[in-house]
Amino acid sequence: MDPFLARALNPGPPRAEAVQPGQPHPLGSRPLHHGVNFSVYSRDAEQALLLLYDSADAPQPARVIVLDAARHRTWNYWHVFVPGIAPGQIYAWRMKGPFAPERGRYFEEDKVLLDPYARAVAMPSHYRRHAACEYGRNDAWAMKSVVVDDHAHYDWEGDAPLRRPFAQTVIYEAHLRGFTRHPSSGVAPTKRGTYAGLIEKIPYLVDLGVTAVELMPVFHFDVQDAPPGLSNHWGYAPVSFFAPHAAYASRSEPLAVLDEFRDMVKALHRAGLEVILDVVYNHTAEGDERGPCLSLRGLDNATYYMLEQDGRYADYSGCGNTLNANEAVVRRLIADSLRYWVQVMHVDGFRFDLAAILSRDEQGRPLAKPPVLWDIESDPALAGTKLIAEAWDAAGLYQVGGFGGEHWKEWNGRFRDDVRGFVRGEGGLVAALADRLCGSPQMYTGGRRDPAQSINFVTSHDGFTLEDLVSYERKHNEANEENNRDGSDDNRSWNCGVEGPSDDAQVQALRRRQIKNLLAINLLSLGTPMLLMGDEMRRSQRGNNNGYCLDDETGWLDWGLLEQNADIHRFVRGLIAVRNLRESVRSDHRLTLEELMTRVKLQLHGVKPGAPDFGPDSHSLALSASSLSGDLLMYFALNAWWNELDFELPALPAWAVSGWRRVIDSSREAPDDLVDFNGAPRAEGPLQRVGARSVMVLFASAHAPR
Repeated sequence: MDPFLARALNPGPPRAEAVQPGQPHPLGSRPLHHGVNFSVYSRDAEQALLLLYDSADAPQPARVIVLDAARHRTWNYWHVFVPGIAPGQIYAWRMKGPFAPERGRYFEEDKVLLDPYARAVAMPSHYRRHAACEYGRNDAWAMKSVVVDDHAHYDWEGDAPLRRPFAQTVIYEAHLRGFTRHPSSGVAPTKRGTYAGLIEKIPYLVDLGVTAVELMPVFHFDVQDAPPGLSNHWGYAPVSFFAPHAAYASRSEPLAVLDEFRDMVKALHRAGLEVILDVVYNHTAEGDERGPCLSLRGLDNATYYMLEQDGRYADYSGCGNTLNANEAVVRRLIADSLRYWVQVMHVDGFRFDLAAILSRDEQGRPLAKPPVLWDIESDPALAGTKLIAEAWDAAGLYQVGGFGGEHWKEWNGRFRDDVRGFVRGEGGLVAALADRLCGSPQMYTGGRRDPAQSINFVTSHDGFTLEDLVSYERKHNEANEENNRDGSDDNRSWNCGVEGPSDDAQVQALRRRQIKNLLAINLLSLGTPMLLMGDEMRRSQRGNNNGYCLDDETGWLDWGLLEQNADIHRFVRGLIAVRNLRESVRSDHRLTLEELMTRVKLQLHGVKPGAPDFGPDSHSLALSASSLSGDLLMYFALNAWWNELDFELPALPAWAVSGWRRVIDSSREAPDDLVDFNGAPRAEGPLQRVGARSVMVLFASAHAPR
């Protein structure tokens, strides 16, 4: 007999209370009166062992409970009730079964396995990812699960998700650790890079004017899933779909991590800010055939992952494996995870990483109506929750413009690419730009498409920051130790004449103007705008467009930049205020995109009213629109050419007693680049000169400026 199994079958003196069969529902660990019920799914396991530990660093379990299939298995669920234990108990699983990689079976009975439904993770002081790849037991170096009572008292003080309409939403994408980790953040050293640290910066976010914080992955992830000597900083390496990342808490106790996360959500809500989580349901940190056995691989690999006929992992994520999202058990895992974060942790929404993968069947073929997406779309618990799709994957499936059902919004990658191309001076993009400014109606056709359907962005965590977009023409990812092979080569950037930092005053002036142009287009277009952390103060990653593995100043926000680039910060605050002048933003009118464009009398222009130039050599466009109430007009002129252009303004109706007032002009230095309407200069005459590579916004009102 296996020596380990022999010890497990003879664990020592009998306990006062024997274990009981338990129940298959609910999955995970559930504290009950006088004990805890455990349940885990495994179709092909021959035996399951529940391991109870005294600490995360314990080299062996204090108790091993061997589950007898006759008593502790119902269909494919292994379950047991253990008396005498309570929340805070550290535990894990071992599963015995066939090790046959050619058939997709990876049972390794000496490996410690996380419970997929665990609400908290206990980290050993010397975690070793590779111990889960090597022969032998890995208890002392493995992550372990923690029993949590979902119904334990936490004083939410009346808190609930905010349910802000998308029309009123401005998203700020942030890395939770990177936001406050830099010493310049002013956050106490023990709180830098934590949930508690973010709480201290809430006043800054409110003052900026954003309404939602989209946090890069905060599900517990494997920091060692990175090249040797580096760390997985971004967090796109999940090992749990329920537990908040433990290292993001200022307190080390596993149960305190949950409270600190909830404290952050509650504080953000009090300030009127929604919480959107970037979620990764397309792959895990277990990687390909050479990867570690951490959880799903050792529990039931053939159920949880997409496999090729020879047993190898199908890789549509670019990370070694692909979650089998449309398999019934995995669908339930994803839906249960989403409901948990909404109902128990009070988050407001989700951005789904590489969401196109969720539309693939078990053979990787795209489905017309993917079951998992319709489960999410139709779940009443998620009815008021924001759902945002990154509607592509790493294998070339691109679904922007037609993802999912009516509930889903989409990261608009075409907006990013077309706006970048136009602003840097590419020809042939004016027609595409016109569509992007108007909410991309040619992309979002059919059904009741919301004017906020498109999540508009020009930068995100993935790619150049805004500062680098105007400072580099090629990526500089050498620090990632992959010989600059990683990261996209299609950046659509322009360095304004010098690669990297420059002291040339003309280069610097041009870069500032280009940054303002990109920000103005992003924040004033129809759709839901998203800003990248630090773009409002010109944060740079020194040309690195894939800093996923750099937990250093490359990915941290240097708060000293706020004073150095106060003009850009002021410009962003002003743009959000200008955006909020629109009634389509201020009211939840529930018009479709098509209905809104008709009601506001949106018109396109070129340098002549009503005559847009969509030719291949055109570099200019203008549009005008009225408020829904009809007492405010906006005129937006864009000149991406390298010379000034004179735009002829549309004639004003008699009620527009204010005349045209120039509110924004990116060619001017602060504070003249953006002024309050009441102090804005009047545009005299029918022609308005728009500077080279600049944008201008004018307003006319039925009310004279005060």
